[in-house]
Amino acid sequence: MAAVVRQWESVRPDLDTGPMEVIGRVNRCAALLQQAEDAPLRRAGLTRPEFDVLGTLRRTGHELTPSDIARETFSSGAAVTKRLKQLTERGLVERRGDTRDRRVAHVRLTDAGQALVDAVLPDQLAYENSVLSGIDRERRSELAGLLGELLGQLEGRLRLPRA
Repeated sequence: MAAVVRQWESVRPDLDTGPMEVIGRVNRCAALLQQAEDAPLRRAGLTRPEFDVLGTLRRTGHELTPSDIARETFSSGAAVTKRLKQLTERGLVERRGDTRDRRVAHVRLTDAGQALVDAVLPDQLAYENSVLSGIDRERRSELAGLLGELLGQLEGRLRLPRA
């Protein structure tokens, strides 16, 4: 990233490339993390988006509608529908219709889904800890705070609910 910034500074010295250093690095980190594909999740046969759905149901502790899940995971309704279909077929979630409105579904974890989340989460957290192992705890906390500020600003601009 530093080389890219230097190149831009040489051809356009009139521009402040500071934002590029932050946004470019955040985007590059996101791309590299996606390429790593979360080894513990992969071993459990899950994708990150599927685990996000299961994790959302586990941490909230109650049934949610697909719309609730989409909002919580920052996913489209179509993506959530596809994930719920796959997770239902694997016996990890159950859907039931609303007694008052047939258009509404309620989703909950099955016992197997809860057991899978509970089994995978410690390994996933250990994996994520190893990814961050080169950064001491104080600096991680500082980084998390700074990223939280950035996220809050972005969500505010886009009028999204805060995570």
